[in-house]
Amino acid sequence: MDVYRLTGPAQLTGTIDVRGAKNSVLKLMAASLLAVGRTTITNVPAILDVRIMVELLVRLGCEVDYDAADGIVSIDVPAEVGIQADYELVRAMRASISVLGPLTARMRSAHVALPGGDAIGSRGLDMHQAGLEALGAVVHLDHGYFVADAPDGLRGSEIVLEFPSVGATENLVMAATLAHGTTTIANAAREPEIVDICTMLVEMGAQIEGVGSSDLTITGVASLQPVTHRTVGDRIVAGTFAFGAALSAGDVTVRGVGLDIMPNIGMKLRDAGATVEDLGEITLGDGTLGKGFRVIGAQRPHAIRVATMPFPGFPTDLQPFVIALNSVSDGIGLLSENLFEARWRFVQEIARLGAKVRIDGNHALVTGSESLSGAEVEASDIRAGAGLVIAALRAGGVTEVSGIDHIERGYENFVDNLRSLGVGIERVEKRDVLSFD
Repeated sequence: MDVYRLTGPAQLTGTIDVRGAKNSVLKLMAASLLAVGRTTITNVPAILDVRIMVELLVRLGCEVDYDAADGIVSIDVPAEVGIQADYELVRAMRASISVLGPLTARMRSAHVALPGGDAIGSRGLDMHQAGLEALGAVVHLDHGYFVADAPDGLRGSEIVLEFPSVGATENLVMAATLAHGTTTIANAAREPEIVDICTMLVEMGAQIEGVGSSDLTITGVASLQPVTHRTVGDRIVAGTFAFGAALSAGDVTVRGVGLDIMPNIGMKLRDAGATVEDLGEITLGDGTLGKGFRVIGAQRPHAIRVATMPFPGFPTDLQPFVIALNSVSDGIGLLSENLFEARWRFVQEIARLGAKVRIDGNHALVTGSESLSGAEVEASDIRAGAGLVIAALRAGGVTEVSGIDHIERGYENFVDNLRSLGVGIERVEKRDVLSFD
């Protein structure tokens, strides 16, 4: 198996370019199914999850060109596409469920395997089902598949989400674009990635009001047209390097993401004693204009208190980095996880680096130490894996992180990017001692 081997301590210093958001581009690719013809998506990160979504679209009958180096995906959608997303792919990436809405809307039927993905807790599909049923679909489970049928097409309805679920909001907005009549979605998710997909849908000819708010109104249209769309920057990847700078007393300039879509992140970094500078509009590495910011970490960060919440609250995806920061901070920090209960698996691993973390219900109380110590640890999901790498920046000696396939689902060129920022890290093959071949 391959592992990341990192020698610490190390400081993050330099400039990093962040491309499009994983949590957006996968849904934009699914949205292409709504329009016959060639849709092109730019600013696409070179990550494993994009390759999985490419394969899923190909199996549905699309022709897909993916230029990982230039960050471009072009999807040719035929008049008739397949309606079944198999377990083999869906289990590897939960975002595959996002084809459910487009297929039900345009093909009037969808058979999507129940998803897998990260081990971060229960994320049921009840709201997806209730929303599609409100739009007139007949929904049931059949041998491990989520089946939605709407032989007469979908019809507009009033939908109230129990929780501002990102996935349910995305699926229902996409489905409603081709429904007969008007759909309202109350308590909709407001994440920048939701704004991004709504923006692309409007470019395709959809009629959506209230974009960026918790109340969306979608007036169905007869058809949509293919477009070229640039993916919003990845605020979670940007936050990863920002927390890395704050934790390691580093100095990192992030290009491609602005503080406007990560307001709580900038605020909490300042609470930790870091200097956070909004650079406004700047020239990115590819020559285009975009936004950026700079983080200069204090010699030792201050402990902070964070509660994860739906946007515009603090994102749960950055929870591991808060714990990592607090583990080397001056004082006692508190993290309250209000979204995904299984993210505490990360705590078991960072404790192997010497972090002092006590769990009480949905709270993690972290007593800061001046430094950590290198050890062998394992990633349980994308962000937990990256969090362990970031924590190792303040660990003396060698840290080996296994389970790196998780990390590479969400971070492009992670090793090369860390090296460019001054970290001694390499991807190495390590013999599995339990292998008897």
